[in-house]
Amino acid sequence: MLYSAVRRDGDFTVTKTSDNMPDVVAAGCLIWREKKDQLEVLIIHRPHYDDWSWPKGKQDAGETIAETAVREVREEVGLNVKLGVPLAVTKYKVKHGKKEVFYWAARTTAAAHAQADHGEVDDLKWVTPEKAREMLTNDTDREPLDALVDLQAKGNLYTRPILIVRHAKAKPRSSWAGAEGERTLAATGKRQAIAVGKLLETWEPTKLISSPWVRCMQTVSPFSKTSGVVIKQKAPLTEDAHKANPKKVAKIVQSLFDKDDAVALCTHRPVLPTVLQVMSENIGNKLTAQLPVEDPYLTPGEMLVVHVAKKGNRKAIAVEQIKPFND
Repeated sequence: MLYSAVRRDGDFTVTKTSDNMPDVVAAGCLIWREKKDQLEVLIIHRPHYDDWSWPKGKQDAGETIAETAVREVREEVGLNVKLGVPLAVTKYKVKHGKKEVFYWAARTTAAAHAQADHGEVDDLKWVTPEKAREMLTNDTDREPLDALVDLQAKGNLYTRPILIVRHAKAKPRSSWAGAEGERTLAATGKRQAIAVGKLLETWEPTKLISSPWVRCMQTVSPFSKTSGVVIKQKAPLTEDAHKANPKKVAKIVQSLFDKDDAVALCTHRPVLPTVLQVMSENIGNKLTAQLPVEDPYLTPGEMLVVHVAKKGNRKAIAVEQIKPFND
């Protein structure tokens, strides 16, 4: 598993591989809303620990940490959220060794009704960041709060995601006798596509764009079916069309930054250099340094998530690189 994220206006940087994972991995969210122009965050009380904290929990087998964050919020406070900007990774020692907790911002509406599960959580409150800082029991829980407040102060808390997905593992070219555009996913790739769909649900893109070649369409079809978002096919995103005219791909990718849609785009490995070039032109030098620079850029099913501010100058706030769960 690989996870990396950088927040442009801060020093939050983390890279994880299977070789240096902590003993315990958990994830959660700082759920925020604006009520009468006042920022509020949702803080919870856990009776087992008798502490005030954020909704969070341990990673389950078969899920990514992003999925963990969304699931834990749903289970503990009954809210279905989509992830925003990554905030912080807190680190501390527990009984079983070292523990790291990954936090994201997650926005909800003033009308959304949070409800304690009365198991792990027996009370919850919407409070101002200042009040939350006073109530939090553990010092480490103030780290993601500081990041959230900093984002708000700079007008970068409202964001939308741009997701770039490399299609899942396809059948080998050497064993495929049909047309290249008809080459399908391998059995492993079909399982990856289901995992890609689950991961995309954590950001809930409202627009899907894909190369019309079968392996790309199959990769995003599971999410399309569960979400109801129709896949818009773009012929320039195929390998052959890109080779003939990469400028058309560049135009498509640029449009992702010029519009305000939460969007996912699925394409092929040979197309990624053009995609990444346009991304680098839009996200600034600090975040560009976090983009993959060597072939194959992304492994099958892997994705980049760029968080773009919806207000002001639409600047990129963070980049995440994450793989779906791979069995």
